Amino acid sequence: MLIGRKVTVLGAGIAGLTVARALAMRGAEVEVLEQADAIREVGAGLQVSPNGARVLKALGLAEALDAAGPCAEAVRLVDGETGSQVARLDLARLRPGEGYHFIHRARLIDLLAEGARDAGVHIRLLQQIEEVDLAGEAPRLVTRQGTEIRTDLLIGADGLHSKVRQALNGRVAPFFTHQVAWRALIPCSDDEPKVAQVFMGAGRHLVSYPLGGGLRNIVAVEERHRWVEESWNLEDDPINLRTAFAGFCPTVQNWLAQVEKVYLWGLFRHPVAEHWFGPKAAILGDAAHPTLPFLAQGAVMAMEDAWVLAEALAHHEQDEVAFAAYQQARRDRCEKIVDAATKNARNYHLSGAPRTLGHLALRAASRFAPERLVGRFDWIYGHDVTQAE
Repeated sequence: MLIGRKVTVLGAGIAGLTVARALAMRGAEVEVLEQADAIREVGAGLQVSPNGARVLKALGLAEALDAAGPCAEAVRLVDGETGSQVARLDLARLRPGEGYHFIHRARLIDLLAEGARDAGVHIRLLQQIEEVDLAGEAPRLVTRQGTEIRTDLLIGADGLHSKVRQALNGRVAPFFTHQVAWRALIPCSDDEPKVAQVFMGAGRHLVSYPLGGGLRNIVAVEERHRWVEESWNLEDDPINLRTAFAGFCPTVQNWLAQVEKVYLWGLFRHPVAEHWFGPKAAILGDAAHPTLPFLAQGAVMAMEDAWVLAEALAHHEQDEVAFAAYQQARRDRCEKIVDAATKNARNYHLSGAPRTLGHLALRAASRFAPERLVGRFDWIYGHDVTQAE
């Protein structure tokens, strides 16, 4: 049903580039509109769990993913103050042979952009969209320069502040979660164990893992009541990060001493969109279901969305039937993941008696029931959207 269809995708991020390749491989003529002057990603690292890796494999990008970053061996939960291990989740126990990848966002964006172009996708830069009008027979876009663009089919992969989401749902203000996050990269030997480490403390936690290419990723989260701008590009003084985690163990102190540049952003909760589609338009990824970064599933959910949306459009004659099938297939799962990510932050930040009891329970589970502990989120990682049900 997609052969020869003209499709416009807003946004050349992970969601937009993945859906662009997925649609082009099914015969669509895809154009991606990106507001920046180049395809780049200023973020740090991310994780691609097996449910996302399956999508990239189905899109013919498995080798590129394997070359872009190391595979994770395990996740360690650590008492941030003492440095003692609370639990270890050996990922090979859960899904032997399936990769949990550590990757720099820029490398992922590069491989997706190359994959999109190889599939015939046309990417146009410096396309700043000021207005999305879905009231007519066909979607109409207006650029900052006043140029009008009309398209047969519009896919909104334009992130947290999506113009397409707003056109479908109206404006809904997010709320501050009273948490902020720093992100930074520091040097790291490629011989370092490929382990994600979560250092937990009262009201704060820090996650770190090697990215390959001589880099280590650091994301540190602190609870605070001060309002912070919702932006990935707010540079902060590294001293503030070191001060916030001054009570943590020597391993963390050593890493933070190496931080030369750090970015800070406020964590805001946007509700899952009520409407994911309208006539000739649909949204996916952060535009549909923004999530907090506590399960490493934001990018992966976007990949899953891209596959399901492309498959639905390829197999239904009417776009709105395809869009409805896509939303029905994705909404409940995405809401459940968003909720689980929100709860994970609370579990990392326990203090006092709840923290003591929680750590004791994790230590016991790690020792006596490791399969049960590592399988806690298998409903996420074991899911395969590329296999038709």
